[in-house]
Amino acid sequence: MLKCPSLPVRYSELCKKEVINTCDGCRLGYVSDLEIDTMCGRINAIFVPKPHKLFAKCQYHVIRWEQIERIGADMILVKLPKLAPKPEC
Repeated sequence: MLKCPSLPVRYSELCKKEVINTCDGCRLGYVSDLEIDTMCGRINAIFVPKPHKLFAKCQYHVIRWEQIERIGADMILVKLPKLAPKPEC
């Protein structure tokens, strides 16, 4: 299965893609950061901020590269079976 488009994707383009959990259909948000292995030039994980209350410390969904099912034109599909359901889903 092809995970990413045939053309290179820039970080700025990744940040515009919405992350969707295929297990429950929840919209997780947008990519805010990446974890990159500089030795081999590979993305290890993407970070998506969790919704937070005012003045609360920002927490993130850390999505490992292996959990990404597909990167499409406008969204990223991930498989996160252990997420608790959120009220806004």
